[in-house]
Amino acid sequence: MLNLERLRTLDALARHGSVSGAAEGLHVTTSAVSQQLAKLEREVGEPLLAKNGRGVRLTEAGRLLAGHAARILSQAERAQSDIEAQRGRVVGDLALAAFPTAARGLVPSALAELRDRHPQLRVKMREVEPDAAVRGVVRGDYDLAVVLDWYNKPLSMPAGLAKRELLEDPADVAMPAGHALAGQDEVDLAEFADDDWVTWAEGEFCHEWLLLTLRGVGVEPRLAHVAEEHATQLALVEAGLGVCVAPRLGRGPVPDGVRVVPVRHAMRRHVYVVWRADADRRPSIRAAVEALAAAGTRVAS
Repeated sequence: MLNLERLRTLDALARHGSVSGAAEGLHVTTSAVSQQLAKLEREVGEPLLAKNGRGVRLTEAGRLLAGHAARILSQAERAQSDIEAQRGRVVGDLALAAFPTAARGLVPSALAELRDRHPQLRVKMREVEPDAAVRGVVRGDYDLAVVLDWYNKPLSMPAGLAKRELLEDPADVAMPAGHALAGQDEVDLAEFADDDWVTWAEGEFCHEWLLLTLRGVGVEPRLAHVAEEHATQLALVEAGLGVCVAPRLGRGPVPDGVRVVPVRHAMRRHVYVVWRADADRRPSIRAAVEALAAAGTRVAS
């Protein structure tokens, strides 16, 4: 009889391509991954891994079993969903990922509602950027994730996921109080062609969106500073070191030396929750989705 946890380890290795990647995805040590795979090899009586430079690769038998493992694990998730649906009780553990401003401005009230309504449900939240969060849901690292995309840049969504929109989040331009445009009711992005920009880290979804959007209005952005947190970006703006995009979700108090002005052609983020379609019938998933949707309605109202 094949051990389900060892099959899960093999599946993680197949998806991540390395022992270290599998360990990170499963939140265990590399030694634990190696031990589980060694036991699985003994169970099947075939070598599943072969050395490949400094790493490993799957043998033909390993690839064959990894394909079966993915289907077995998917079926096991469906079985868990069916059992939970039959019980109809919202209990157990739930892993939730959320991008930072949602983790601050949306998720806390949803978690408080879940705690009050379903005290036997244990939800653990982690801040994760949208691309990584989607990959984590597909891998099974998270049960569901709050993610975003922009009105002009959709987030790539793999097959096998379900989603529900939670709210639309407008974004403004933040500038120093002494900026020439600070007193305007609305601005155009093209008016900031000569400004320095404070942005997110290179490679992040919102950073790539900013480049796309500014270039789309004929502005080659002058990227002066990089900061992950919106509060840090606004502090740099207050110091007169540039301008930045300031979404309204989770924004918090704006520093005295900063003015935020809407964009004439509105910039909006779409915020939604995603989960594996195989787990759709789990009462805990449904309860979490409903709580997040209610929180989204409260934020948007």
